[in-house]
Amino acid sequence: MWSAAHRSLTQADRETGLGPEDLERLATAAYMLGRDDEYAAALERAHHAHLEAGRPERAARCAAWLSVTLLLLGEPARSSGWLARAERLLERAGGDCVERGYVLLPAMIRGHVSGDDAASLTAAQTAAAVAERFGDGDLHALAVHEQGLSLLKLDRVEDGLTLLDEAMVAVAGGELSPIVTGLLYCSVIDGCQAVHALPRAQEWTAALTRWCDAQPDMVAFTGRCLVHRAEIMQLHGAWGDALREARRAGDRMSGAGQALYRQGELHRLRGDLRRAEEAYRTASRHGTEPQPGLALLRLAQGRGDAAAAAIRRVADEASEAIARARLLPACVEILLAVGDRDAADAACAELQALAPRFASGVLDAHAAQARGAVELARGDTRPALTALRRAHAAWDALGAPYEAARARVLLGLACRAAGDDDSAALELDAALAVFTELGATPDAARVEAMTGRDSAHGLTPRELQVLRLVAAGETNKAIAAELVLSERTVDRHVSNIFAKLGASSRAAATAYAYRHELV
Repeated sequence: MWSAAHRSLTQADRETGLGPEDLERLATAAYMLGRDDEYAAALERAHHAHLEAGRPERAARCAAWLSVTLLLLGEPARSSGWLARAERLLERAGGDCVERGYVLLPAMIRGHVSGDDAASLTAAQTAAAVAERFGDGDLHALAVHEQGLSLLKLDRVEDGLTLLDEAMVAVAGGELSPIVTGLLYCSVIDGCQAVHALPRAQEWTAALTRWCDAQPDMVAFTGRCLVHRAEIMQLHGAWGDALREARRAGDRMSGAGQALYRQGELHRLRGDLRRAEEAYRTASRHGTEPQPGLALLRLAQGRGDAAAAAIRRVADEASEAIARARLLPACVEILLAVGDRDAADAACAELQALAPRFASGVLDAHAAQARGAVELARGDTRPALTALRRAHAAWDALGAPYEAARARVLLGLACRAAGDDDSAALELDAALAVFTELGATPDAARVEAMTGRDSAHGLTPRELQVLRLVAAGETNKAIAAELVLSERTVDRHVSNIFAKLGASSRAAATAYAYRHELV
């Protein structure tokens, strides 16, 4: 009950003043309510109060946490100042204490940011040893988790994931303080998603959701939780829900770049290219790299040269395996689209080499689909079909309907190239049904063009989607909610449908839809 705690502690502070421990409690309540400035101010007061009470070690711990917080908020100079103060206090106090482990936390973070993961790993190992000597659960979990993240970036993926799991045992068991619990939930999920460890990411996201739901006043961490939920919902095809969660995340995060990038991805997939462009640009202003989404947007806009230049640039800058694995699927798609088959083949080969190192079903599926696309572009239908069937099966097993449908489109084209028109039609029909259900308007339009169906009735994929909901008896208001559109936009779609079909009513449009097997 963070709001009630904050009110009570604030009132007590006004009336009688708070001691150092209660100032730390006030800081915690402010943090959980998303009040970063109040948190820092209360923790600074606690630092001074501990000094006045003759507890330099505890004052140093407050200073170390201030250093961590300021570093995460993008204030490295102030962070460095507080860390220097903490180290000086411990040097004066002499002796061994657990705070000597806490002052290593900023070094771990700086190591990750600078790419010196070996230094971060060394600092984390030292901090873990300190935590074990003093039985400090918070410090131990933080240090073990930092070791795990460092190992992930050093390409020791299984070892890294094992350490992240170990840290999460303490989190899930309720053994840690609230701020450390939230930090570890979000950081571990980020780490799992970075290496495409989807089952782990889903498991910990579900646990984080339950933890957040049990604290309705909490603002801190809820935005990150919503971004993680949106990404998983997107993968599983719940695009409307994913967009709503991403928008909620943007409203609740101080740094909304990740939420805006996720919104951009969803707008792009649904064919709303203007909103996608705006979301990617705003994400960039918030410090989030808008690639590969922005490059894929350029491809959707018909600007292949710009797309290829962008994806080549970010791929050239990415040196770590984790970063490259995230970019290579888009790299293959874009390079094939602009006709650079040799470069696409090289990117595909790298992706295939990386996938086993991550032991990730997602990367395996991407690698198989990329190989199938490259072989299809070469005209080698037999290896293309083999790879694409493997990709489709992998996406299907992961519960990823959009990606599975994209694999089926390529399968359809490969079957057509092999002279099997019946199988090609079956694959393309199945993909079209999924795209239409998801609201993947650009993909649906491409498949309809492949099958020649777009000329039969003149409806766009979005209008077909609206017509099917009209035929299901939905009102315009309900359709707007389902498709995450304004009611005015749905009104316009319905009017266009009536005009194209020559229908004067919803009943007539519904009859046309059933007569022509559009539903």
